[in-house]
Amino acid sequence: MLWVAIADVAHYVTPGSALDREARRRGNSTYFPDRVVPMLPDILSGDLCSLHEGVDRACLAVRMVIDADGTKRSHRFARGLMRSVASLSYERVQAAMDGVPDAVTGPLVEPVLQPLYAAYAALVRARAVRQPLELDLPERKIVLGDDGKVVSVAFKERLDAHRLIEEFMVLANVAAAEELIRLKRPLLFRVHEEPSPLKLDALREVAEGAGMTLAKGQVLQTRHLNRLLSQAQGTEFDELINLSTLRSMTQAYYHPENFGHFGLALKNYAHFTSPIRRYSDLIVHRALIAGHGWGADGLSRWDVENLEETGKLISDAERRSMAAERDTNDRYLAAYLAERVGAEFAGRISGVQRFGLFVRLDETGADGLIPIRAVGREFFHYDEASQTLTGSETGVTLGIGQKVLVRLA
Repeated sequence: MLWVAIADVAHYVTPGSALDREARRRGNSTYFPDRVVPMLPDILSGDLCSLHEGVDRACLAVRMVIDADGTKRSHRFARGLMRSVASLSYERVQAAMDGVPDAVTGPLVEPVLQPLYAAYAALVRARAVRQPLELDLPERKIVLGDDGKVVSVAFKERLDAHRLIEEFMVLANVAAAEELIRLKRPLLFRVHEEPSPLKLDALREVAEGAGMTLAKGQVLQTRHLNRLLSQAQGTEFDELINLSTLRSMTQAYYHPENFGHFGLALKNYAHFTSPIRRYSDLIVHRALIAGHGWGADGLSRWDVENLEETGKLISDAERRSMAAERDTNDRYLAAYLAERVGAEFAGRISGVQRFGLFVRLDETGADGLIPIRAVGREFFHYDEASQTLTGSETGVTLGIGQKVLVRLA
Protein backbone atom coordinates (compact mmCIF):
# COMPACT_ATOMS: atom_id res chain seq x y z
CA MET A 1 0.00 0.00 0.00
CA LEU A 2 1.37 3.39 -1.02
CA TRP A 3 0.06 6.83 -0.09
CA VAL A 4 0.88 9.91 -2.17
CA ALA A 5 -0.26 13.23 -0.66
CA ILE A 6 -0.25 16.45 -2.67
CA ALA A 7 -0.85 20.00 -1.41
CA ASP A 8 -4.50 21.07 -1.72
CA VAL A 9 -3.97 24.18 -3.83
CA ALA A 10 -7.65 24.29 -4.82
CA HIS A 11 -8.48 25.10 -1.19
CA TYR A 12 -6.67 28.44 -1.59
CA VAL A 13 -7.20 29.34 -5.27
CA THR A 14 -10.89 30.09 -5.90
CA PRO A 15 -12.13 29.39 -9.45
CA GLY A 16 -12.56 32.63 -11.39
CA SER A 17 -10.70 34.79 -8.85
CA ALA A 18 -7.97 37.23 -9.87
CA LEU A 19 -5.42 34.78 -8.46
CA ASP A 20 -6.91 31.95 -10.52
CA ARG A 21 -6.97 34.02 -13.72
CA GLU A 22 -3.31 34.95 -13.32
CA ALA A 23 -2.32 31.34 -12.58
CA ARG A 24 -4.16 30.24 -15.73
CA ARG A 25 -2.42 32.94 -17.75
CA ARG A 26 1.02 31.88 -16.51
CA GLY A 27 0.21 28.20 -16.89
CA ASN A 28 3.23 27.03 -14.93
CA SER A 29 6.27 28.15 -12.98
CA THR A 30 9.38 28.95 -15.01
CA TYR A 31 12.85 28.06 -13.74
CA PHE A 32 16.04 30.00 -14.45
CA PRO A 33 19.54 29.54 -12.98
CA ASP A 34 19.15 32.63 -10.78
CA ARG A 35 15.42 32.71 -10.02
CA VAL A 36 12.01 31.13 -10.33
CA VAL A 37 9.02 32.92 -11.85
CA PRO A 38 6.25 31.17 -9.89
CA MET A 39 2.74 30.41 -11.07
CA LEU A 40 1.43 31.24 -7.60
CA PRO A 41 2.54 33.83 -5.00
CA ASP A 42 5.27 32.78 -2.58
CA ILE A 43 2.87 32.86 0.38
CA LEU A 44 1.21 29.83 -1.23
CA SER A 45 4.04 28.10 -3.11
CA GLY A 46 6.61 28.59 -0.37
CA ASP A 47 4.42 28.38 2.73
CA LEU A 48 0.71 27.49 2.90
CA CYS A 49 0.87 24.93 0.08
CA SER A 50 4.32 23.64 0.96
CA LEU A 51 4.37 20.42 2.98
CA HIS A 52 6.72 21.58 5.73
CA GLU A 53 8.00 19.13 8.32
CA GLY A 54 5.82 18.74 11.40
CA VAL A 55 3.07 21.08 10.19
CA ASP A 56 -0.52 20.18 9.29
CA ARG A 57 -1.28 20.95 5.66
CA ALA A 58 -4.40 20.58 3.52
CA CYS A 59 -3.94 17.88 0.91
CA LEU A 60 -5.46 15.64 -1.70
CA ALA A 61 -4.12 12.12 -1.25
CA VAL A 62 -4.37 8.83 -3.06
CA ARG A 63 -4.00 5.41 -1.46
CA MET A 64 -2.76 2.83 -3.97
CA VAL A 65 -2.43 -0.92 -3.57
CA ILE A 66 0.22 -2.50 -5.78
CA ASP A 67 1.17 -6.16 -6.07
CA ALA A 68 4.63 -7.75 -6.17
CA ASP A 69 4.80 -7.23 -9.94
CA GLY A 70 4.15 -3.50 -9.59
CA THR A 71 0.59 -3.62 -10.94
CA LYS A 72 -1.79 -1.15 -9.30
CA ARG A 73 -4.70 -3.24 -8.02
CA SER A 74 -6.79 -0.43 -6.58
CA HIS A 75 -6.74 3.20 -5.54
CA ARG A 76 -8.78 5.53 -3.37
CA PHE A 77 -8.64 9.33 -3.22
CA ALA A 78 -9.22 11.43 -0.10
CA ARG A 79 -9.21 15.09 0.91
CA GLY A 80 -7.93 16.06 4.32
CA LEU A 81 -4.87 17.04 6.35
CA MET A 82 -1.40 15.54 6.40
CA ARG A 83 1.71 16.11 8.49
CA SER A 84 5.18 15.51 7.10
CA VAL A 85 7.37 13.43 9.42
CA ALA A 86 10.59 14.72 7.91
CA SER A 87 11.74 17.01 5.13
CA LEU A 88 14.48 15.04 3.38
CA SER A 89 16.62 15.73 0.34
CA TYR A 90 17.18 13.10 -2.33
CA GLU A 91 20.84 12.93 -1.34
CA ARG A 92 20.10 12.25 2.35
CA VAL A 93 17.63 9.48 1.48
CA GLN A 94 20.08 7.92 -0.96
CA ALA A 95 22.88 8.06 1.60
CA ALA A 96 20.66 6.38 4.20
CA MET A 97 19.77 3.56 1.81
CA ASP A 98 23.44 3.23 0.88
CA GLY A 99 24.27 2.56 4.52
CA VAL A 100 25.26 6.07 5.63
CA PRO A 101 22.21 7.41 7.50
CA ASP A 102 22.26 10.54 9.65
CA ALA A 103 20.50 11.25 12.95
CA VAL A 104 17.18 11.96 11.21
CA THR A 105 17.19 9.36 8.44
CA GLY A 106 18.57 6.53 10.59
CA PRO A 107 15.36 5.86 12.57
CA LEU A 108 13.34 6.10 9.33
CA VAL A 109 15.24 3.47 7.33
CA GLU A 110 13.40 0.36 8.52
CA PRO A 111 9.83 1.64 9.09
CA VAL A 112 9.64 4.12 6.19
CA LEU A 113 12.43 4.05 3.61
CA GLN A 114 12.80 0.30 3.15
CA PRO A 115 9.06 -0.21 2.45
CA LEU A 116 9.15 2.71 0.01
CA TYR A 117 12.10 1.19 -1.82
CA ALA A 118 10.33 -2.18 -1.89
CA ALA A 119 7.35 -0.51 -3.58
CA TYR A 120 9.74 1.21 -5.98
CA ALA A 121 11.39 -2.12 -6.85
CA ALA A 122 7.95 -3.54 -7.72
CA LEU A 123 7.18 -0.55 -9.95
CA VAL A 124 10.53 -0.99 -11.70
CA ARG A 125 9.48 -4.55 -12.57
CA ALA A 126 6.23 -3.25 -14.02
CA ARG A 127 8.13 -0.57 -15.93
CA ALA A 128 10.36 -3.22 -17.52
CA VAL A 129 7.24 -4.95 -18.87
CA ARG A 130 5.54 -1.72 -19.99
CA GLN A 131 8.69 -0.42 -21.73
CA PRO A 132 8.30 3.37 -21.57
CA LEU A 133 10.89 5.35 -23.48
CA GLU A 134 14.23 5.02 -21.65
CA LEU A 135 16.14 8.14 -22.61
CA ASP A 136 19.39 8.80 -20.77
CA LEU A 137 20.14 12.52 -20.98
CA PRO A 138 21.64 14.02 -17.81
CA GLU A 139 20.23 17.41 -16.88
CA ARG A 140 22.66 20.31 -17.07
CA LYS A 141 23.03 22.52 -14.00
CA ILE A 142 24.44 26.06 -14.20
CA VAL A 143 25.92 27.24 -10.89
CA LEU A 144 26.11 31.00 -10.32
CA GLY A 145 28.31 32.94 -7.93
CA ASP A 146 27.24 35.82 -5.70
CA ASP A 147 28.09 38.22 -8.55
CA GLY A 148 25.66 36.48 -10.88
CA LYS A 149 28.40 35.04 -13.06
CA VAL A 150 28.65 31.36 -13.96
CA VAL A 151 30.97 29.51 -11.59
CA SER A 152 30.59 26.07 -13.12
CA VAL A 153 28.48 23.93 -15.41
CA ALA A 154 27.83 20.37 -14.35
CA PHE A 155 25.45 17.51 -14.99
CA LYS A 156 23.04 16.54 -12.24
CA GLU A 157 23.48 13.05 -10.86
CA ARG A 158 20.35 10.90 -11.06
CA LEU A 159 19.90 8.80 -7.94
CA ASP A 160 17.56 5.93 -7.18
CA ALA A 161 15.87 8.36 -4.77
CA HIS A 162 14.96 10.56 -7.76
CA ARG A 163 13.67 7.59 -9.74
CA LEU A 164 11.62 6.39 -6.76
CA ILE A 165 9.71 9.66 -6.53
CA GLU A 166 9.26 9.77 -10.31
CA GLU A 167 7.68 6.30 -10.34
CA PHE A 168 5.37 7.18 -7.45
CA MET A 169 4.29 10.39 -9.18
CA VAL A 170 3.59 8.60 -12.47
CA LEU A 171 1.45 6.03 -10.65
CA ALA A 172 -0.50 8.76 -8.84
CA ASN A 173 -1.05 10.59 -12.13
CA VAL A 174 -2.40 7.41 -13.71
CA ALA A 175 -4.72 6.89 -10.73
CA ALA A 176 -6.06 10.45 -11.09
CA ALA A 177 -6.82 9.97 -14.79
CA GLU A 178 -8.47 6.60 -14.18
CA GLU A 179 -10.53 7.96 -11.28
CA LEU A 180 -11.92 10.84 -13.31
CA ILE A 181 -12.69 8.53 -16.23
CA ARG A 182 -14.55 6.28 -13.78
CA LEU A 183 -16.45 9.25 -12.40
CA LYS A 184 -17.17 10.44 -15.96
CA ARG A 185 -15.83 13.87 -15.09
CA PRO A 186 -14.23 16.28 -17.59
CA LEU A 187 -10.49 16.78 -17.16
CA LEU A 188 -7.31 17.71 -18.99
CA PHE A 189 -5.29 14.69 -20.05
CA ARG A 190 -1.55 14.87 -20.60
CA VAL A 191 -1.25 13.76 -24.22
CA HIS A 192 1.90 12.62 -25.99
CA GLU A 193 1.51 11.39 -29.55
CA GLU A 194 3.92 9.15 -31.44
CA PRO A 195 6.60 10.67 -33.72
CA SER A 196 5.66 11.72 -37.24
CA PRO A 197 6.87 9.54 -40.16
CA LEU A 198 9.14 12.40 -41.27
CA LYS A 199 10.88 12.63 -37.89
CA LEU A 200 11.18 8.85 -37.71
CA ASP A 201 12.89 8.81 -41.10
CA ALA A 202 15.36 11.43 -39.85
CA LEU A 203 16.08 9.34 -36.74
CA ARG A 204 16.49 6.23 -38.88
CA GLU A 205 19.08 8.05 -41.02
CA VAL A 206 21.09 9.02 -37.94
CA ALA A 207 20.88 5.44 -36.64
CA GLU A 208 22.01 3.96 -39.95
CA GLY A 209 24.85 6.47 -40.13
CA ALA A 210 25.99 5.11 -36.75
CA GLY A 211 25.71 1.51 -37.98
CA MET A 212 22.50 0.80 -36.07
CA THR A 213 18.96 -0.10 -37.04
CA LEU A 214 15.47 1.07 -36.16
CA ALA A 215 12.49 -1.17 -36.90
CA LYS A 216 10.59 -0.23 -40.04
CA GLY A 217 7.25 -1.25 -41.53
CA GLN A 218 5.40 -1.86 -38.27
CA VAL A 219 3.40 0.13 -35.75
CA LEU A 220 5.98 2.03 -33.72
CA GLN A 221 6.16 1.24 -30.02
CA THR A 222 8.49 2.58 -27.36
CA ARG A 223 10.18 -0.82 -27.12
CA HIS A 224 11.42 -0.37 -30.71
CA LEU A 225 13.10 2.90 -29.73
CA ASN A 226 14.46 1.31 -26.56
CA ARG A 227 16.17 -1.35 -28.68
CA LEU A 228 17.91 1.40 -30.62
CA LEU A 229 18.93 3.14 -27.38
CA SER A 230 20.21 -0.20 -26.08
CA GLN A 231 22.33 -0.68 -29.22
CA ALA A 232 23.92 2.72 -28.61
CA GLN A 233 24.53 2.27 -24.88
CA GLY A 234 28.21 2.32 -24.02
CA THR A 235 29.27 3.25 -27.56
CA GLU A 236 30.59 6.52 -28.93
CA PHE A 237 27.11 7.14 -30.37
CA ASP A 238 25.28 6.91 -27.03
CA GLU A 239 24.59 10.60 -26.49
CA LEU A 240 23.90 11.22 -30.18
CA ILE A 241 21.24 8.50 -30.40
CA ASN A 242 19.61 9.69 -27.17
CA LEU A 243 19.50 13.30 -28.41
CA SER A 244 18.26 12.29 -31.86
CA THR A 245 15.53 10.14 -30.30
CA LEU A 246 14.46 13.05 -28.10
CA ARG A 247 14.34 15.38 -31.11
CA SER A 248 12.14 12.92 -32.98
CA MET A 249 9.47 13.12 -30.29
CA THR A 250 6.36 15.26 -30.58
CA GLN A 251 5.73 17.78 -27.81
CA ALA A 252 3.28 16.70 -25.12
CA TYR A 253 0.22 18.86 -24.54
CA TYR A 254 -3.01 19.12 -22.53
CA HIS A 255 -6.40 18.24 -23.99
CA PRO A 256 -9.84 17.17 -22.70
CA GLU A 257 -9.80 14.19 -25.09
CA ASN A 258 -7.66 11.20 -24.21
CA PHE A 259 -5.14 10.20 -26.88
CA GLY A 260 -2.76 8.38 -24.54
CA HIS A 261 0.87 9.03 -23.62
CA PHE A 262 3.29 7.48 -26.12
CA GLY A 263 6.53 8.16 -24.23
CA LEU A 264 5.30 6.65 -20.97
CA ALA A 265 3.46 3.83 -22.81
CA LEU A 266 0.27 4.63 -20.90
CA LYS A 267 -3.34 4.74 -22.09
CA ASN A 268 -4.62 7.05 -19.35
CA TYR A 269 -2.48 9.87 -18.00
CA ALA A 270 -3.09 13.26 -16.39
CA HIS A 271 -1.02 15.63 -14.25
CA PHE A 272 -2.06 15.58 -10.59
CA THR A 273 1.11 15.83 -8.52
CA SER A 274 2.28 19.46 -8.97
CA PRO A 275 -0.63 21.93 -8.61
CA ILE A 276 1.72 24.51 -7.07
CA ARG A 277 3.62 24.89 -10.33
CA ARG A 278 1.26 23.57 -13.06
CA TYR A 279 -2.26 24.83 -13.74
CA SER A 280 -3.16 21.51 -15.39
CA ASP A 281 -2.79 19.78 -12.04
CA LEU A 282 -5.04 22.35 -10.36
CA ILE A 283 -7.72 21.55 -12.96
CA VAL A 284 -7.38 17.83 -12.16
CA HIS A 285 -7.62 18.56 -8.41
CA ARG A 286 -10.80 20.55 -8.97
CA ALA A 287 -12.23 17.76 -11.11
CA LEU A 288 -11.58 15.27 -8.30
CA ILE A 289 -13.16 17.60 -5.73
CA ALA A 290 -16.26 18.03 -7.89
CA GLY A 291 -16.45 14.34 -8.70
CA HIS A 292 -16.36 13.32 -5.06
CA GLY A 293 -18.52 16.18 -3.77
CA TRP A 294 -15.79 17.44 -1.46
CA GLY A 295 -16.76 21.11 -1.58
CA ALA A 296 -17.75 24.10 -3.68
CA ASP A 297 -14.17 24.70 -4.89
CA GLY A 298 -14.26 22.04 -7.60
CA LEU A 299 -14.40 22.62 -11.36
CA SER A 300 -16.77 25.49 -12.12
CA ARG A 301 -19.16 25.50 -15.06
CA TRP A 302 -16.89 28.07 -16.73
CA ASP A 303 -13.89 25.76 -16.22
CA VAL A 304 -15.73 22.90 -17.92
CA GLU A 305 -17.01 25.00 -20.83
CA ASN A 306 -13.53 26.41 -21.50
CA LEU A 307 -11.51 23.25 -20.87
CA GLU A 308 -10.18 22.89 -24.41
CA GLU A 309 -9.16 26.56 -24.54
CA THR A 310 -7.46 26.24 -21.15
CA GLY A 311 -5.57 23.19 -22.41
CA LYS A 312 -4.29 25.14 -25.40
CA LEU A 313 -3.38 28.19 -23.30
CA ILE A 314 -1.33 26.25 -20.77
CA SER A 315 0.28 24.06 -23.46
CA ASP A 316 1.43 27.24 -25.22
CA ALA A 317 2.61 28.69 -21.90
CA GLU A 318 4.63 25.54 -21.25
CA ARG A 319 6.36 25.89 -24.63
CA ARG A 320 7.16 29.54 -23.91
CA SER A 321 8.64 28.61 -20.53
CA MET A 322 10.76 25.85 -22.04
CA ALA A 323 12.04 28.22 -24.73
CA ALA A 324 12.83 30.92 -22.15
CA GLU A 325 14.64 28.43 -19.91
CA ARG A 326 16.62 27.03 -22.83
CA ASP A 327 17.56 30.46 -24.21
CA THR A 328 18.59 31.71 -20.77
CA ASN A 329 20.79 28.67 -20.14
CA ASP A 330 22.38 29.10 -23.57
CA ARG A 331 23.18 32.74 -22.83
CA TYR A 332 24.72 31.93 -19.46
CA LEU A 333 26.73 29.19 -21.12
CA ALA A 334 27.89 31.52 -23.90
CA ALA A 335 29.00 34.10 -21.31
CA TYR A 336 30.86 31.38 -19.41
CA LEU A 337 32.66 30.14 -22.51
CA ALA A 338 33.42 33.68 -23.72
CA GLU A 339 35.96 33.94 -20.90
CA ARG A 340 37.67 30.76 -22.12
CA VAL A 341 38.35 31.69 -25.73
CA GLY A 342 41.50 29.89 -26.89
CA ALA A 343 41.00 26.96 -24.51
CA GLU A 344 40.76 23.41 -25.80
CA PHE A 345 37.79 21.15 -25.10
CA ALA A 346 37.04 17.49 -25.65
CA GLY A 347 33.82 16.78 -27.47
CA ARG A 348 32.01 14.58 -29.96
CA ILE A 349 30.75 15.27 -33.45
CA SER A 350 26.97 15.55 -33.15
CA GLY A 351 26.16 16.49 -36.73
CA VAL A 352 27.77 16.60 -40.15
CA GLN A 353 26.78 18.94 -42.98
CA ARG A 354 28.37 20.08 -46.22
CA PHE A 355 29.27 23.39 -44.56
CA GLY A 356 30.90 21.96 -41.43
CA LEU A 357 30.67 19.94 -38.23
CA PHE A 358 28.49 20.33 -35.17
CA VAL A 359 30.32 19.43 -31.95
CA ARG A 360 28.93 18.89 -28.45
CA LEU A 361 31.42 19.59 -25.64
CA ASP A 362 31.82 16.90 -22.97
CA GLU A 363 32.40 19.33 -20.09
CA THR A 364 29.41 21.62 -20.52
CA GLY A 365 27.13 20.00 -23.09
CA ALA A 366 27.43 23.16 -25.21
CA ASP A 367 26.88 22.78 -28.95
CA GLY A 368 28.90 24.62 -31.56
CA LEU A 369 29.62 24.72 -35.27
CA ILE A 370 33.04 24.27 -36.85
CA PRO A 371 32.81 25.82 -40.34
CA ILE A 372 34.26 23.67 -43.10
CA ARG A 373 37.04 26.23 -43.68
CA ALA A 374 38.24 25.67 -40.11
CA VAL A 375 38.25 21.87 -40.36
CA GLY A 376 41.33 21.78 -42.59
CA ARG A 377 43.04 23.25 -45.63
CA GLU A 378 42.15 20.39 -47.97
CA PHE A 379 38.83 19.82 -49.72
CA PHE A 380 36.36 17.68 -47.76
CA HIS A 381 33.87 15.45 -49.56
CA TYR A 382 30.46 15.28 -47.89
CA ASP A 383 28.63 11.94 -47.95
CA GLU A 384 25.01 12.48 -46.96
CA ALA A 385 24.24 8.75 -46.67
CA SER A 386 26.98 8.05 -44.12
CA GLN A 387 26.94 11.54 -42.59
CA THR A 388 30.71 11.95 -43.02
CA LEU A 389 33.29 14.41 -44.33
CA THR A 390 36.39 12.86 -45.95
CA GLY A 391 39.60 14.75 -46.71
CA SER A 392 40.61 14.65 -50.38
CA GLU A 393 44.35 14.51 -49.60
CA THR A 394 44.69 12.79 -46.22
CA GLY A 395 41.68 10.50 -46.47
CA VAL A 396 40.73 11.48 -42.91
CA THR A 397 37.05 10.75 -42.28
CA LEU A 398 35.01 12.72 -39.76
CA GLY A 399 31.68 11.24 -38.71
CA ILE A 400 28.92 11.42 -36.14
CA GLY A 401 29.90 10.29 -32.65
CA GLN A 402 33.62 10.67 -33.25
CA LYS A 403 35.75 12.13 -30.45
CA VAL A 404 37.44 15.42 -31.28
CA LEU A 405 39.56 18.03 -29.54
CA VAL A 406 38.49 21.56 -30.42
CA ARG A 407 39.73 25.05 -29.65
CA LEU A 408 37.23 27.77 -28.84
CA ALA A 409 37.70 30.71 -31.19
